[in-house]
Amino acid sequence: MEKSIVKFASINFKKLEASATLPAKFERMLALLPLKEMVEGKSVALKMHLGANLGYTTIHPLFAKILVKALKEAGGDVFITDLYHRNNNDFGIRGAGNRGYVEEIVGCKLVPVAGAGDRYYYSKKVDFKSLKEIQVAGNIHDAEVLIDFSHVKGHGAAGFGGACKNIAMGCVTSETRREVHALEGGIVWNEELCDHCETCIKECRYKANKFTDEGKYELFFHHCTYCQHCVEVCPTNALTFTGKSFIDFQKGLAIATDEVLKTFDKDSVYYINILLNITMLCDCWGFSTASLVPDIGIMASNDIAAIDKASLDVIKTENLLPGSLPVGRELRKEGKHLFEKVWGKDPYSLIDELEKIGLGNSNYIIEEIE
Repeated sequence: MEKSIVKFASINFKKLEASATLPAKFERMLALLPLKEMVEGKSVALKMHLGANLGYTTIHPLFAKILVKALKEAGGDVFITDLYHRNNNDFGIRGAGNRGYVEEIVGCKLVPVAGAGDRYYYSKKVDFKSLKEIQVAGNIHDAEVLIDFSHVKGHGAAGFGGACKNIAMGCVTSETRREVHALEGGIVWNEELCDHCETCIKECRYKANKFTDEGKYELFFHHCTYCQHCVEVCPTNALTFTGKSFIDFQKGLAIATDEVLKTFDKDSVYYINILLNITMLCDCWGFSTASLVPDIGIMASNDIAAIDKASLDVIKTENLLPGSLPVGRELRKEGKHLFEKVWGKDPYSLIDELEKIGLGNSNYIIEEIE
């Protein structure tokens, strides 16, 4: 199979000049892309994750400004788009200005993906376990070109967030996000056997479980690393490990991504991954932690499986920075990747799911931008 091309601009610099730094390399990277053929005379949705609250490790507005300028000069009618969270006025589009994403800076308008009420969408029927519908955001669906502009970071439910997650959870409605998250699982609670001693809660190192006010046991699989310690310490055997169902969640991400991408011509989608401020948490948490590894650079490709695989490959366990994990937390010994050692979920499984569904080829070659 022919290898996919992933362009790469490294954070490394050879001399103390602006032209040698990453923003300048990004400009040169964009100049090599067929932007004019792709966007001239067309509406262009630039999908970003604009973060929330006190988070500051999202994509820096300077890089958004550079990209918007390039798309406009190529003739595109571009707008930046992200979620509109009805219950949080400082999340995504609603609080974007607090993090520097305003039209005066980035150079284009900012539009909620599914309208201001999160009610503008196109329904696509699917059939995977409990997932029966993907509500593709209307302003994504109506655009002629999609630029998937993603910040790579860790993610407790999927293992990591990159190009795929930015589409799967960011180009749909909040209802679809809930339905995809509902695929998570792997530990079952037997209410009849439970005596509510709370041993499992006291012993969970990651604070992933609790009892609700109604006395129901609840697991937050974003925090759960499938270490099964709760199962082992339960004195009444009320907890049972049934398998690492994060794979179902990853498959749900792939399905949602597929439905979004079906609305575009093959040559009307492009992916750009920013590998800076690579933290353990998703940007939706609304706060920032220290970077897990040193900054790496920027990748670009027309292949979603290739760019996410390449992004994972350059994030190395041996480069883990001191102080990047919560005090007292250590990496798991098991795992092929740093993110798996942090979260207990294999991030490469998502690449497998993308390829199974026909979304790209993870066999890639790197073309470095000087």
